[in-house]
Amino acid sequence: MALVRHLCTHPGLSRADLAGAVQLTKSTISMLVRELIDEGWMVEHEVVATGDLGRRPTPLFVDPGRLVLLGAEVGIDGVRAVITSLTGEVLAQARSGYGGARSAKASIGVLAATMLKVAGRLDGARQRVIGIGVGLPGGVDEASGILHFAPNLSWRDVPVGELLAEKLAGSALARVPLFLQNEADVAAIGEMEFNPAEFIDPLVYVSLNQGVGAGVIVGDRLLRGRHGFAGEVGHIVLQVGGPVCSCGRRGCAEALIAPRAMLPGQDEDDPLAEVQRRLQAGEAQMQRAVKKAGNHLGVLLQNLAAAYDPGCIVLGGAVIDLGEAFVQPAMRTLNDYAQAAGLSPPPVRMSRFGADAVAVGAAALARHRITRPLIGPMPVVARDAVAGA
Repeated sequence: MALVRHLCTHPGLSRADLAGAVQLTKSTISMLVRELIDEGWMVEHEVVATGDLGRRPTPLFVDPGRLVLLGAEVGIDGVRAVITSLTGEVLAQARSGYGGARSAKASIGVLAATMLKVAGRLDGARQRVIGIGVGLPGGVDEASGILHFAPNLSWRDVPVGELLAEKLAGSALARVPLFLQNEADVAAIGEMEFNPAEFIDPLVYVSLNQGVGAGVIVGDRLLRGRHGFAGEVGHIVLQVGGPVCSCGRRGCAEALIAPRAMLPGQDEDDPLAEVQRRLQAGEAQMQRAVKKAGNHLGVLLQNLAAAYDPGCIVLGGAVIDLGEAFVQPAMRTLNDYAQAAGLSPPPVRMSRFGADAVAVGAAALARHRITRPLIGPMPVVARDAVAGA
């Protein structure tokens, strides 16, 4: 797995290059590479003629198609699933709404059906899913597979891992290692695993959807916290005595930044779509509401910058689609705070994966765990399958 990880970030290396990079003998590397090629992890490319004399080394690459990952997002209104290569290219995707299935068990049934649907698009004779990751909208105990609290779904202490394993029993995905984590956390892992050229440590990924969360990477590892609640920045209080949040507190970041905060007193089925409609129509009141939410986001980013001193903050989630009307006030507020303290603001960029950030990040979680077998929790199911993956 050390060879696989190194080749993911440094494609095209020769066997000799790998031997020097991971400090193993050339004979050991040759033996391991043969095994990894046979198992589907690596592939050799033809040597390009250069005109130089002597034997030219054969470049190695991570195989783009034989071994694949499945990532899924459990959202507020539905689920999204993707199949990715080992290096993060999306090969297939599917989405499903919950419809009337709002209970945890019914929603997980929708999730399982969507996962099987997207997996069914693979070439069964050539491709194999070796790991499944799922991003969930709340605090997760990754080792047990229990979702402790998802306020926007009103789920508490749901054994998602157990329920999902039951739904997948007897299917082609039944024995595949399964990993669960908070949705913002997996999106952060996606930025680390599948975007290595731009990864800077520490990294804070801020997820802006109907809820607000963050994933924090420190020292190349995910910061999970004692109970899996690290990164629940949507419930950092920004305004004492402010509006009531879905968690029951007042003045949380989520209650000031999320789309429902831009539509006070209105109960819309799709608040973000309503905000976008009114914003595009040029409603002055909505423009002020979006700017106000953006200012609150800037305060939140300032607090995260002060808490973690990040090398980079990545913004992702559907609310980013509001564009400059929302993002520009946030950047201005963040910069104003930094200037007042005589500091440089942290670099801020948008997620490269857009609407697929959580689902792709969940696939990255599976790769992260499988290729680091000595670090982090084992999968929720098929614990004995990892070694044979």
